[in-house]
Amino acid sequence: MLLNDIRDYQILFLSIFLVLGIGTRDWTLRPELIGVAIATCLLTQWFLSSIISQEQKLNIRSALITSLGLSLLLRADHWTTMVLAAASAIASKFFFQVGNKHFFNPANFGIITALLLTSDAWVSPGQWGEDWWYGLLFVGTGGMIVQRVGRWDTTAAFLGSYAVLEAIRNLWLGWTWDVYWHRLMSGSLLLFALFMVTDPRSIPNARIGRIIWAVCIAILTFILRNYFFISSAVFWALFILAPLTLLFDAFWSAPEYSWLRKDGNTSVTEISPVSSPQPLMPSP
Repeated sequence: MLLNDIRDYQILFLSIFLVLGIGTRDWTLRPELIGVAIATCLLTQWFLSSIISQEQKLNIRSALITSLGLSLLLRADHWTTMVLAAASAIASKFFFQVGNKHFFNPANFGIITALLLTSDAWVSPGQWGEDWWYGLLFVGTGGMIVQRVGRWDTTAAFLGSYAVLEAIRNLWLGWTWDVYWHRLMSGSLLLFALFMVTDPRSIPNARIGRIIWAVCIAILTFILRNYFFISSAVFWALFILAPLTLLFDAFWSAPEYSWLRKDGNTSVTEISPVSSPQPLMPSP
């Protein structure tokens, strides 16, 4: 049944954002690179699932979500760079995991890999501009996703902490409040807060862990952006602090997240952190 999984809505919304961005923002986005990202993610998912997990069924949803995320956020001059980003993104789910859980967000891992290992990759945080209707679109669609997966606390902790830090800095420097709103009303920031930092399979399981983790990411983002002048600070902050998920999961015990129940609906699977459950299909 179509759209019987919350990830189907993620795929739909990310596809709409991609079409909307190309049609209304005049991005320097090459359609062939989107195809490369999708094909590489699907092939890598199939290969590693067959070799490492011995899974017979291809996890198409997982690969599509990762490839669409890369297409929305990453820019490259050469197709080989996109191949590197897509392959490393999917591979991170299989190689950087403890028990049944990977701790790097796949798309974020692919972006950072491309930025570190190539000279022609870049991220454009300002590609969405500050038009208010983009913000409403992201909040509406992203809000539906995080409400279904139960991760509003993570988005609220990240955006709330970052907004407070920027407000304090704005007051300290004596700037007008339009500067403040300009820095917050970024489409890329909202996409990050609603679709990336809330990935339930790579963030802490316990609510208190998620809140502390999100606040830490907000603080590091603020430092990297305002004192090291890194425009893609949110992606670096998530990458650097991703391993904290393992520490917080060990400190605060909570059920692991599973995308599906038998009826196809999103749920949290009650899995004890000290038990030995059947492997879950890795997915973003």
